[in-house]
Amino acid sequence: MSNFYGSLTGFGSGGPSYVDVEVECLVVAGGGSGGHVNYWGSGGGGAGGFRTDTTTLDLTSYTVTVGAGAASATVSGTNGSAGSNSVFNTITSTGGGYGSYGDDPAGHQGGDGGSGGGSGPGASNPGGGSGNTPSTSPSQGNDGGSGKNANGSGGNSPWGGGGGGGAGAVGGSDSGGVSGVGGVGSSSSITGGAVTYAGGGGGSGFNQSHAAGGSGGGGAGGGVAGSANLGGGGGGGYTSPGSSGAGGSGIVILKIPDTRTATFSGGVTSSLDTSVTGYKIYSVTATSTTSETVTFSG
Repeated sequence: MSNFYGSLTGFGSGGPSYVDVEVECLVVAGGGSGGHVNYWGSGGGGAGGFRTDTTTLDLTSYTVTVGAGAASATVSGTNGSAGSNSVFNTITSTGGGYGSYGDDPAGHQGGDGGSGGGSGPGASNPGGGSGNTPSTSPSQGNDGGSGKNANGSGGNSPWGGGGGGGAGAVGGSDSGGVSGVGGVGSSSSITGGAVTYAGGGGGSGFNQSHAAGGSGGGGAGGGVAGSANLGGGGGGGYTSPGSSGAGGSGIVILKIPDTRTATFSGGVTSSLDTSVTGYKIYSVTATSTTSETVTFSG
């Protein structure tokens, strides 16, 4: 939070006056991508971190960054990638952790992030990645699920990956011949109506059902991408040739009184919504660099 007193604008008979702006924000990071393998199965990508805040700021400039979703894994036997962070002022949401791929004898741990990625199956399975990394309060996300932990090697057994964590719940673990579902996201009504963001990606499996992505943009197992500007994790990959699901890009939403105005630097893609009485709501859907800014005036 900036200086409590706002910006000094002049002196009158009552002493100095100050001008500031109350900003409500939603900051969602880019989702992680799922792992990919032509056999066994893979974990889904973790959702991008989900954070909200309401603060009073001076009428000046602040950093704004929208995190990109992670690119899909296209080579069999590779983990996915982590999503990129989203930032507004002092609020940073961490990109979703990567989903890992299954292997014999050992699986691979999912990556840590805003929400953790799911793990691929193996005879020895270290589990999903940790969510809420680094730690924030309230939590920005949840852990990824575990792939099947099985004894023996391959054969025709059903193997499946864990689901990526979501902002609202942990990713599911493989159970009963079904890969782990992506963790559900969290809802925000900052734009006037409730929208769910940051769902985890579903795990993929061999000789079993691929799992659904979590509500809030999570991609299903089998290589479905997370939804753009919802920060969803990508689904685990399984096919040859093929790829895992890419992570969905994040978003930054800023809600300010309609007596104030936000102006963005040249590398920002944004839209303005004035449908909620008394407010201007700016949705930032992309930034070309990590040095873009928003300036408040009015």
